[in-house]
Amino acid sequence: MNRTACWLLALAAGLVLASCGLQRGQTTGTLKKIGDTGIVKIGYRDASIPFSYLDDKQQPIGYGVDICLKVVDAIRTELKMPNLKVEFVPVTSQTRIPVLTGGNIDLECGSTTNSVERQKQVAFGPTYFMTGTKIIAKRLAFLRDYDDLKDKTVVFTAGTTNERVMKAYDEKNKLDINFIPSRDHAESFLAVETGRAVAFPMDDILLYSLRASARAPDDYEIVGDFLSDDPYGIMMRKDDPAFKKLVDNAVIGLYESGEINKIYAKWFESPIPPGGINLELPMSYALRALVKNPSDKGVGACGRMKC
Repeated sequence: MNRTACWLLALAAGLVLASCGLQRGQTTGTLKKIGDTGIVKIGYRDASIPFSYLDDKQQPIGYGVDICLKVVDAIRTELKMPNLKVEFVPVTSQTRIPVLTGGNIDLECGSTTNSVERQKQVAFGPTYFMTGTKIIAKRLAFLRDYDDLKDKTVVFTAGTTNERVMKAYDEKNKLDINFIPSRDHAESFLAVETGRAVAFPMDDILLYSLRASARAPDDYEIVGDFLSDDPYGIMMRKDDPAFKKLVDNAVIGLYESGEINKIYAKWFESPIPPGGINLELPMSYALRALVKNPSDKGVGACGRMKC
């Protein structure tokens, strides 16, 4: 190869490298962090069935996890990094926001309510489930409504919206409830199971999951009208419009293609671990409406419910 040919080849290679560098350099925020490290870090919950929990091999699975992995596919495409790795990081109700804002995870994929208060600290993707606060208690406790909790002990999972709304109801109605905190939902349910607390307020879907997994499901009932409206979404850092747009488009793409229906049926209408329980929960009208028209301005980030 003569000197001129070598020079032209080197020039072409330099242009390619410069182009690639420019493209990588144009990414900012979370996308740049992921591109530089080659890793997407996903925060997961260990016992939020069926959204995010551990299987018998201690691997994160669930409805929220599946949706997040679809977002990871979109990130791979955007960054042209097919070998992009996923690292799962455990979080709790108390740690999920500080772990995210501190940069230790890029996405949180569990059962986190998109609330106005939380929007001051973090951002959310489109709503992928809608639920609300109710309480679970033993049937023999003979609870029919929240007012029956007067002077009784109620356990709550620390750091949840359910804690806030239950305490607000107690204060408003002067029930003098004795509240005790727990670390996670499994610990809260155990308090009811062992008699340390008479009731546990939580999003009703998670209560149905806990009851279905209990040793004697028929011993428990889920009581009350909704005390709150709780739309779930993927949580990410604020003030990162490029990354939020990618997440939003990926989730909306699942809705528009109809793939969300398969993911939903897998986790809510089919046998799932542990033990092959089946929640037998068809998609709600509100979520069906959102899936059918994800660009509906009346739905918004918080769904057809109040945030």
